[in-house]
Amino acid sequence: MIKEISLGLGLAAVIFLGIIGYDVTPLVFFAAAGGALFFLARSRGMVGKNIGNVTSNSTPAGSFSDIGGQASAINELREALEFIRSYEKIKKLGIRPLKGVLLTGPPGTGKTLMARAAANFTDAVFASCSGSEFIEMYAGVGAQRVRQLFKSARDTALKQKKSNAVIFIDEIDILGGKRGQNSSHHEYDQTLNQLLVEMDGLKIDDRVRVLVMAATNRSDMLDPALLRPGRFDRQVTVDLPDRDGRKEILNLHTANKPLGVDVSLDSVAKETFGFSGAHLESVANEAAILAMREECKEISYRHFHEAVDKVMMGEKLDRKPSHEEIRRVAIHESGHALLSECIRPGSVSAVTITPRGKALGYMRQTPDNDNYLHTCENLESQIAVMLAGALAEELILGNRSTGASNDFEQTVNVVEQIIKSGMSELGVVSWDSVPSDTRFQVTNKIIRKQEEFVREYLEKNKEVFDKVMEILIDKERISGEHFRSIMRQQVA
Repeated sequence: MIKEISLGLGLAAVIFLGIIGYDVTPLVFFAAAGGALFFLARSRGMVGKNIGNVTSNSTPAGSFSDIGGQASAINELREALEFIRSYEKIKKLGIRPLKGVLLTGPPGTGKTLMARAAANFTDAVFASCSGSEFIEMYAGVGAQRVRQLFKSARDTALKQKKSNAVIFIDEIDILGGKRGQNSSHHEYDQTLNQLLVEMDGLKIDDRVRVLVMAATNRSDMLDPALLRPGRFDRQVTVDLPDRDGRKEILNLHTANKPLGVDVSLDSVAKETFGFSGAHLESVANEAAILAMREECKEISYRHFHEAVDKVMMGEKLDRKPSHEEIRRVAIHESGHALLSECIRPGSVSAVTITPRGKALGYMRQTPDNDNYLHTCENLESQIAVMLAGALAEELILGNRSTGASNDFEQTVNVVEQIIKSGMSELGVVSWDSVPSDTRFQVTNKIIRKQEEFVREYLEKNKEVFDKVMEILIDKERISGEHFRSIMRQQVA
């Protein structure tokens, strides 16, 4: 009401001044500019109660049973949430409830799903936002939005007659980065300071007990003040799933899909080492899409096999290499496959010369087990397989090509890992203290040793290339089983 009266009086004053002869053009200009700035500020969250895209909803759908492959992380998180559920018990024992839980881990591992499940588990209001929503060019906006977020969570809980609220901040490294790194923009520091103050103000006897959850894959960038006890009390690692975890995730994502009798999710899980939950969901979805394209009523194993290739390497490309290039790629990938089977029989899943992503072809291996530690022999075997492509080109065609550049980069990285791990002739050393000449000599010696082994093996089994190359040029793909049958017939 006051706003309308003020606007009316101002408009009347301008009209009166215009009638008596005053030039009101400057007044009109400044009034319009002021109004534009006001509405811009309002839309950007500088005034009023607008907090961008932050939403405070009722308890979200989803539970821990909907999350696969994260049993350890879920158990750790459940223990932290019991402090909220068993409020009376912890109050009698004088236990301070946890104020914050930080979820760390690679992208796509289910951190946001776990936060939603936590809100459901505690029957709490769920307020979700992203760290980027608090950062603005205008001073004070981020701090105001932090205050509004906590107030909104409490108000929503009171309206719904709930005593718990979970505030989830995704990508908190944007909001909670180490202070002092942005000296020309103190808005970052002010926003973080406000978050620290709000977390310090959380008490056990509040009408609404607030738990702050956050997710990041860059915990090393967070300010130490944010990670100390009393703020983010628990750090839960949500890591990439192991083989059993991948199978569990695939079971969840294929529950509503018709699978063929030949589908073995255990085999798919074995072939997807290093895949996150998001990757595995995409594999199941892409397999269903491929089945739909072929108008199949069920999803067969070959659809999953193709889907793994697509998620790993990208979509098939339209580029058509020349006949000579196709022949060279076939020889290159056959070399990789030969050495892979020599070192670990049964390891080749498929060999293809179909261009995907930046690769004109590739040999896909099936990991034996999810290995997290490697011996020197394991790493030297990896080097041999990576060198085999270029050496096969040299043996059959008389020269090498640029197609092996990525293989060589990976080879040097593995050699560096051998030296840093103290498994080279140098023993335990500091990588930075080793002279560059010494690094080169040791690296060269390790690579030359494997080159000699690879050349000798390829020379003995030269006749395999003609048969494999003929099939690859015709079919563009050969399965691991077919490749091994050719080796059994040809290899001496």
